[in-house]
Amino acid sequence: MRLLLHLSVLAGKQIARHRLRTALTLAGIASGIFLFTAVETMQSSLREATEATASDTTLIVYRENRFCPSTSRLPEHYLEEIRRLPGVRDAIPVQIVVNNCGASLDIIAFRGVPPTDLPRYNPDLEVMEGSIDEWMRRDDAALLGENFARRRGLQPGDQFEAVGVRVHVAGIVRSPLAQDNNVAYVHLPFLQQASRSGLGAVTQFNVRVESADLLDSVAARIDEVFATDAEPTDTRPEKAFFAQTGKDLIEIIGFTRWLGVGAVFAVLGLVANSLLLVARGRIKESAILQTLGFRTGSIGVMMLWEGLLLGFAGGVIGSVSAGLFFHWKRFTFGSEGVTLALNPSLPVIGTGLALAMVLGVLAALWPARIASRHPIVSSLRNA
Repeated sequence: MRLLLHLSVLAGKQIARHRLRTALTLAGIASGIFLFTAVETMQSSLREATEATASDTTLIVYRENRFCPSTSRLPEHYLEEIRRLPGVRDAIPVQIVVNNCGASLDIIAFRGVPPTDLPRYNPDLEVMEGSIDEWMRRDDAALLGENFARRRGLQPGDQFEAVGVRVHVAGIVRSPLAQDNNVAYVHLPFLQQASRSGLGAVTQFNVRVESADLLDSVAARIDEVFATDAEPTDTRPEKAFFAQTGKDLIEIIGFTRWLGVGAVFAVLGLVANSLLLVARGRIKESAILQTLGFRTGSIGVMMLWEGLLLGFAGGVIGSVSAGLFFHWKRFTFGSEGVTLALNPSLPVIGTGLALAMVLGVLAALWPARIASRHPIVSSLRNA
């Protein structure tokens, strides 16, 4: 164990001696791991938004054969019938207005809800700044999700206008539900008038059921009730609704996985090439170490340590930089009214760091073999 520690110290000194080469190698590793971590952040955010769990109890009631919010119009009086159905815990009408129905990196989404129903339906909303009382009092007030507010640089008291809707920022809210952190909540009657959609019609109904086991049965019952009405419905669990309406977005993010694979091979090749050059350029040093009593295996282990240390340092720089980048930028993808926040997470950052270390060791295997197999006589003769 002590020998391994001594070899690690010696490997660190060898890395520090060649600053320019080390800096270039670390820059390459960090760039590759940054790209890999960015891709994994998108993939993990997508999985969180689309994979159903036992805690999911929300249904989305949408107009049948409609996708963009501007084409989905349901009578507001459906609400009372939905609330009376067995298994329904609560429901709320929602009017949605967005700046772009297609896949977009910067989506602005207004959600109009009855002001008295929002605190009851979504009790987990936490007011970070401002006041929900002011939002209740003012017809043109808006509660902004923290990601939305940070991207736009908005604070309570500011005025904000988009999609022809001008609002007064009454507060900044945070929610465990990612969708709530990327939208602006406004009064339903105000948004109906401002968007000229007309009173009495909404985009969708959000329905909470008693348990996840009732999602399919309640959804089928809602569609059955309104099947013969002038505005039939299509009801799906919230995550299934996202997976359907955001299919273009899902395809785009799915393609990025190949970028992550490319980044992995780039890091592997970069570290291997760097250490191979080190092994071939350090023939004389290896011979001297052997004359001092170092075994050939120890020289190979020292090379493995160099790969591990390079991978660790580059992985820290790349993965942490990617996490800070997404935390600062707060990117949000949107498609057809649904939003996907790209939030960094410690498991993803840890995965990037661990991968960099594994790649560093794998890349060092062949250079370590070359360094440990070179005979001392040949090394001295060629030095």
